[in-house]
Amino acid sequence: MNLAMANIRKSKSATASLFLFILIASLLLNIGLMVITQLNTFFDHKNDQLNDSHVTFVIDQESYQPAYGDFLATYPGVTDSEIEDIIYMDIANFKFGNGELSSSAIFYNADDNRDVGSLKLIEKVNTSSTNDIFVPYSFQTNGGYELGDHITFTYREQVYEYRISGFFETTMMGTNNIGVMKFMLPETSYQKLEDELDDQSEALSLSAIMEDKMQSSKLNNDFIKEVQQSQLDKPASYILGLDIELVKNVSTLTINFIATILVAFAAIIVLVSLIVIRFRVSNSIEDGMGNIGVLKAVGYTSRQILSSIILQFILIVICGSVAGIILSYVLMPFFGGIISSLSGLIWIQRFDLMINLVSIVLVVFCVVIVTLLSAFRVRKILPVAALRGGIQTHNFRKNYFPLEKARGGLHFLLAMKSMLANIKQNMMILFIIISITFAAVFSTVLYYNIASDKTAFINLFGSEPGNVFITVKQDADTRKLLRDIEKMDRVRKVNIFDLIETKIDEQTVYTNVTDQYSRLENNIVFEGRQPEHENEISISWVVSSRINKGIGDTVEVEYGNKTSRYLVTGLSQSIGNLGQVAGVTMEGIQQLHSDYKGTSLYVYLDDISNKDFIKRVQEQYGDSIVETMDIDENIESQTGMYTAAVFAVMLMVLAITVLVIVMILYLVIKTMIIKRKKEFGVMKAIGYSTIQLMNQISISFLPVIMSGVAVGGVLGYFFTNPMLSLLLSNAGVKRLDFIIHLPIILMPCVGILILAYIVSMLVSRRIKRISAYGLITE
Repeated sequence: MNLAMANIRKSKSATASLFLFILIASLLLNIGLMVITQLNTFFDHKNDQLNDSHVTFVIDQESYQPAYGDFLATYPGVTDSEIEDIIYMDIANFKFGNGELSSSAIFYNADDNRDVGSLKLIEKVNTSSTNDIFVPYSFQTNGGYELGDHITFTYREQVYEYRISGFFETTMMGTNNIGVMKFMLPETSYQKLEDELDDQSEALSLSAIMEDKMQSSKLNNDFIKEVQQSQLDKPASYILGLDIELVKNVSTLTINFIATILVAFAAIIVLVSLIVIRFRVSNSIEDGMGNIGVLKAVGYTSRQILSSIILQFILIVICGSVAGIILSYVLMPFFGGIISSLSGLIWIQRFDLMINLVSIVLVVFCVVIVTLLSAFRVRKILPVAALRGGIQTHNFRKNYFPLEKARGGLHFLLAMKSMLANIKQNMMILFIIISITFAAVFSTVLYYNIASDKTAFINLFGSEPGNVFITVKQDADTRKLLRDIEKMDRVRKVNIFDLIETKIDEQTVYTNVTDQYSRLENNIVFEGRQPEHENEISISWVVSSRINKGIGDTVEVEYGNKTSRYLVTGLSQSIGNLGQVAGVTMEGIQQLHSDYKGTSLYVYLDDISNKDFIKRVQEQYGDSIVETMDIDENIESQTGMYTAAVFAVMLMVLAITVLVIVMILYLVIKTMIIKRKKEFGVMKAIGYSTIQLMNQISISFLPVIMSGVAVGGVLGYFFTNPMLSLLLSNAGVKRLDFIIHLPIILMPCVGILILAYIVSMLVSRRIKRISAYGLITE
């Protein structure tokens, strides 16, 4: 212990830098592991705490039959069920975040007595008015609203304005990534809205709580199937089904992704720390060779000396790990804010001793192994050799760049000689620069594709990047409307692109329907091709793995009360709908439903604003249209929460990158100056200036740093997409094609080079204190 503490006191700055690395690694590792392990239980706990439903169905009042309620109440495993009147808007437009969101909206009567999903307000205004509304908590965390603000709903060209009088938590329909959001209206506001809307908006909500949440998906499928089979002659106008497992997976997808990035970056920092430890151990053995000889000569064993070295680093690592874990709880509210904005639920951080111990043990174990391997050569050093400074026999190294023969400037040649004389140290710097450059490029590419050019990110969800979405009335002629809109000025093209629910080999799958997939701009098939004929289908790799079928196999597709077999022609990928997607042609779906004609039109525009076009199309074809949606505005609104979360991660990665570069160069250059103190003193005595010696040191590191930045940049260019694909594989991604422009790679790379040169020059200023007179008088 005394030897270990003496070594720590002897090298305070090196100890501080290693302590800082371990602190950062433990901080990121602990936060990442806590979020990953607690997220599922957090969502389930919130669901139980709020007594929210495990399954929720919405059906129009006209189509409802009492048998549906009986089916739900008597379903095996259902412990409680409830039916209540609601108001349903199929597509309502309202401001959310950075844009206008188009989403289905369900309005409940806040004053009704209910056991399932009762209203529990987080905060509310003190006074009431005739146009009050209670909205989900995500409107505050992500939507940009505060208590008392006004919110406006536009539905079928009518405007409904309310004052936000409270925020509530809900695990069902509380965020904008499900496609439907839940609102609560006081009795007065509810009755007023009900009177203003037509009968088509009158609907029923059926909710149920189950003994086993895992069975909620099965109940969801069975209930919808029951409704469809009982209404073969006259299908329900609409039916919507949500289950807790689906909602949880969608809500936690991005959070888990960010937590995984934190853990991965923590691993990089741990790797950097291990490289630094190896460098420190090797240096301390070389610098303290005489001390080791003395210790061995007076009776210390190799095991005791080895133990003191290991103990020295264990003490630093344990202190750094504990400090990192304490700091992780201090910073957790910040990450809790990100989780709240993505999930629409208040994150309450709890103490998790097991995860904390796992974080400490992982880091300490890695450090002990590396320290042991690096310091093991102490056992082979004989006392007499150690007292001679470690010299076993005469050792003549090759003289690289001999000054009398080599061409080039003197300072450059001296810098190159210095670089080659410290090859092990430079290899350490090389690996560290490669690691942090890759991390910086990775985070920059990720942010660019989510915040700047969203094309590839949006394509992941399987969305079609049109400009305006039009829902056509059931009794309208979709084909005629398509042709008429296509003839309008500034319209580039129009596609029918529906999303329906089918069963493929007994698996519920969300299936796209269009005339020609070649006319679409987002091809989600990554292997094979999209269907072209009426007997062909493409399926996602998630569905493929579940039914154990691939390209060339046939699958049985069920829609309504009919089934047919289709040939699989391609494998696709999509984050949307948990990756459970497929695609058939219009002729293909008409084999199962001969009258199917499609009700969703995607319009692609040139040189006209979406708002202006929507106004024109409503004026000309309003009688045939149910609703229109500005797709660009909708995407901007929906991606706002992802942008904020990824921006926070990118800033953190870049900040830690800067810190690592500063600490590594400080440690290495300070060690070099101490080792070469006499050499620098002699060089000063014969006429070298401080700035010349500073430039020599900086130039000696530049080739190593440039090589590390180049390799890290190349790795970032070629491996960012594969790594992201791996991280998102559970979400349904198999192959990612994020945009990677050269300037995106060059920005962090050039930044690291400039930073490294500035830091090396600043740290090298320590040479100013060295003088020939000082060396003589020491």
